[in-house]
Amino acid sequence: MPVHIETLKTFCDLVESGSFNKAAALGFVSQSAVSQQLKALEVRFGRRLLERGSRRGVVLTDAGRQLYAECKELLGRWHALEERLKQPSAAIAGVVKLATVYSIGLHELPPYVTRFMKAHPQVKVHVEYSRTDKVCQACLDDAIDFGIVAFPLRRANLTVLPWHEEKLVLVCPPGHRLARRRRVSVAALAGEPFIAFEPDIPTRKTIDRVLRSHRVAVRTLMEFDNIETIKRSVEVGSGLSILPETTIVNEVRTGQLAAVQFTEGPFTRQVGVIHRRGRELGAAARAFIATLGIQS
Repeated sequence: MPVHIETLKTFCDLVESGSFNKAAALGFVSQSAVSQQLKALEVRFGRRLLERGSRRGVVLTDAGRQLYAECKELLGRWHALEERLKQPSAAIAGVVKLATVYSIGLHELPPYVTRFMKAHPQVKVHVEYSRTDKVCQACLDDAIDFGIVAFPLRRANLTVLPWHEEKLVLVCPPGHRLARRRRVSVAALAGEPFIAFEPDIPTRKTIDRVLRSHRVAVRTLMEFDNIETIKRSVEVGSGLSILPETTIVNEVRTGQLAAVQFTEGPFTRQVGVIHRRGRELGAAARAFIATLGIQS
């Protein structure tokens, strides 16, 4: 038979008030209910807790005194826990575990991590880099608090929190004939050697749709699963690519790559936060998402 915390409180009220009637009033129950709870405790422990027939009112047996002493400590800890849980903590602590794709984790996330850690020095941030499908699976397996991915898929078991959209631009070596243009038509890519993401990556699927919608065929020479390898391949003159503008800021500034806007654009990819539907995010995870400017 389980023992409820309310039953232990009633027992302590009975001992401290010295009266079944007063204990009933303190617990907002009937005097009969107090008697039944006392009997339930005695049945549970197989010991008498009160001396029967005493003219001095409520008199504890040895077992009753031992139970009362332990109950007072237990109830004190329980009430302290209740107060801590009810009151929002002034200092957020703990660990935030998130996973993201390489392009976001390497180029967009660092300033937010820095800002968050300055605001919450008691929190450790653990960032994993992976492919979109693996980030989604990690969310479903509760291996991470949340993920940040491009083109987050809306699934019944995932919650999606939109973050922002990134512009996609043509990326080419500085010496390429298209690098000197301010804008270029998608048609200008026809027949050009192209460095692409692997076929199952969401950004690749969007780029393929853009090319198909403009009836443009490129010569895909290489396919990679991460943006850094694509950039290096374009830099050495292996071909052109279409990439998020935010990921090539440094290379454009140093003259390693050239970025050209599309005449028909803008073409964009959505970036969002995902977590398992129904998961209650901890205070640290919620604070990190708020740092991104997202209401969770």
